[in-house]
Amino acid sequence: MPLSIDDVRQARDRISPHIHCTPVMKSSQINRLLGCEIFFKADNLQKVGAFKARGACNAVFSMDSSELERGVVTHSSGNHGAALAWAAALCNAPCTVVMPENAPQAKKDAVASYGATVQFCKATMAAREASVADIIAEQGTTLVHPYDQDSIIAGQGTAALEMLQQVDSPMDILMAPVGGGGLLSGSALVVKQSSAGAITKVYGAEPEMAADAFEGFKRGERISTYVPKTIADGLRGTLGVRNFALISEHVDDIFLTSEARIIESMKLIWSRLKMVVEPSAAVPLAVMMDHADVFKDKRVAIILSGGNLDLEQLPW
Repeated sequence: MPLSIDDVRQARDRISPHIHCTPVMKSSQINRLLGCEIFFKADNLQKVGAFKARGACNAVFSMDSSELERGVVTHSSGNHGAALAWAAALCNAPCTVVMPENAPQAKKDAVASYGATVQFCKATMAAREASVADIIAEQGTTLVHPYDQDSIIAGQGTAALEMLQQVDSPMDILMAPVGGGGLLSGSALVVKQSSAGAITKVYGAEPEMAADAFEGFKRGERISTYVPKTIADGLRGTLGVRNFALISEHVDDIFLTSEARIIESMKLIWSRLKMVVEPSAAVPLAVMMDHADVFKDKRVAIILSGGNLDLEQLPW
C-alpha cells in the first residue's frame, strides 16, 4: 500500500516513548525583520540532536527480533548514523555506519559514542553505497536507508504531525530543508493528507551548491548523480526514489539559497532564538531571506532539522 498519514500516526505511537516532543519557538525580532510570522519546530533539541532520531527509531522498532540480532547498517554524513546507532542500542542490536571521510569530526565522534562500528569511505554516494553493499554481503545485516525507506519517511513525518497539533491554527506555509528528502517528503505527506492540506503550502529549501532536488523537481525527473559542495553537510545526499515521488506529488515548490545566506541565517538563529543549529537547519530561513516577497505577511512553519556541528570549525 502507498505510504499515508496513517503510517505516520502509527510511527508516532511507536516512537513516542523514546523521543522528545520538541517545542515550537518564536522570535518577534526575526518576525519584524522578515515581515511575517514564523514558528520554529525545534528538532535540533531532539534525541541525538536531530530529527533523524524519529525515522531511525521507527525503522528499528518496526524490525523483528531475527533482523535485530543480525544488526543494522547504513551510510550517513552524521545525524542519521548517530540516530541509528542510538536506536539500535535501545534494542541491543549491532550497528555499522559507513561515513564519508569529509564528515565533520563532531559527527564522526557522535556516531562512535552511541556504540556503532564506523567505516569510512570516499565522499561520494557511489562509495557509500558500495561499502554498505559489501557489509551486507559479508555480515547479513539489514540496511536502514538514511531517507529512501518507508519506515524512515513515516518517522520523519512525525515532526510535522506534532507541529500541526502544537500550532493553534493552520499555517500558510510549512518549510523543511531537503537533502535526501526524508523530512520534506514525510512532512508534505502529513500536511497534504490532513485538514491543513487545502490551506498550507509545502516548500522545500535547498542550497544552491546541492541543488539536485530543485533541478529534478523543476524537470519532473529525478537526478541520480550529483556532487554537492555545500557547507550544509546534512543536505549532501542525493534525493531518494521514494522521496522524489512523494515530493513531486505533495510539495508545492523548492527554493534555493546561497552559502553566504545560510551562514547569515545560522547566525541569526543563534543570536535571536538563542539556539545552536547546524548549517542544514538554517537553510529554510535563508530561503525566506532570499525570497522575502513570497513569505511577506504569511504564517510560516519551519522545521529546524538539527544542531550537531563542530564548534572548532564554525563557518564565521
